[in-house]
Amino acid sequence: MSKQILCLPGDGIGPEIMAEALKVLDVVRQTFGLDIEVSHGLVGGAAIDQDGVPLTDDVLAVAKASDAILFGSVGGPKWDDQPMANRPEKGLLKLRSELDLFANLRPAILFPQLAAASSLKPELVAGLDILIVRELTGGIYFGEPRGVRTLENGEREGYNTYVYQESEIRRIAKVAFEAAQKRGGRLCSVDKSNVLEVTALWRDVVIEESAAYHAVELSHMYVDNAAMQLVRAPKQFDVMVTGNMFGDILSDCAAMLTGSIGMLPSASLNEKNQGMYEPVHGSAPDIAGENKANPLAQILSLAMLLRYSLGEGAAADAIEKAVSDVLDKGYRTGDIASEGSQLLGTAEMGDAVVECLQHS
Repeated sequence: MSKQILCLPGDGIGPEIMAEALKVLDVVRQTFGLDIEVSHGLVGGAAIDQDGVPLTDDVLAVAKASDAILFGSVGGPKWDDQPMANRPEKGLLKLRSELDLFANLRPAILFPQLAAASSLKPELVAGLDILIVRELTGGIYFGEPRGVRTLENGEREGYNTYVYQESEIRRIAKVAFEAAQKRGGRLCSVDKSNVLEVTALWRDVVIEESAAYHAVELSHMYVDNAAMQLVRAPKQFDVMVTGNMFGDILSDCAAMLTGSIGMLPSASLNEKNQGMYEPVHGSAPDIAGENKANPLAQILSLAMLLRYSLGEGAAADAIEKAVSDVLDKGYRTGDIASEGSQLLGTAEMGDAVVECLQHS
């Protein structure tokens, strides 16, 4: 039976980088004899322009019926005047919520060819390989009540609710412990339990879950210290697990250790391993349509899709090797360019990955 992938390019550079990932998918589909069918839909600002909402019920239904979703990016200044409930990002949040994609896996891996591109000294980041496990469907981004209200004195007040249930913490902790078992055996849980009751509960539940994972060394760190340590000594971390808001911030910080946010993929999974795969970077509207965007994070997101949701590890390995081979050849997009490298555009970088795949 065919595997079903829904392709949602979105806004900004999304369609450009998605086109390169689909080139790569065509090659691995033929090389490995994969029975994969791809459908396409609109999300974010593109969906607002055509349908008036950031995600239609029809596209959501296709997403739910798919084995995996390959996602580009959403948002841009064109839609800044939309009401909060109809912003492009609401399409992404609705997909995460409706598909219960609670586990976000964000690797921060430094390709050795890009050590000089990091903003930190090479000796601090050489060999960097961190996995950040972020809870994705709870916390302050989804908590109710929320909104902006006017007080009796006429002053406006914004408010959000930071809330986690015990079951939500347990299931993300389980994902993180199991990931640590397969890696270096170390898990750091990040919270702010000294001032936030919800994260005090987080710490208690993670400690309780650790009883089932004796081979994993568990540590705890306050989020402010974790941010500092990522910059001071990032290689101390193996797997980090944290809530939605802290994970959003820390994973972007970790991304820059690798030289460019344009190199990093991510996976968002539910309990059935159905997942949505997307680059960590945003829609970059300032370079949209200029053939400047780095497509490698989108291509590496495809590799994660093949590995985690479709069980096609060999195809995923081939894509990742092709990306490494491209970097070995000195090919770079503008965000990772250095002296002596050969500058390529978006489409040319995609072609270079395809060529390496075909000749591997």
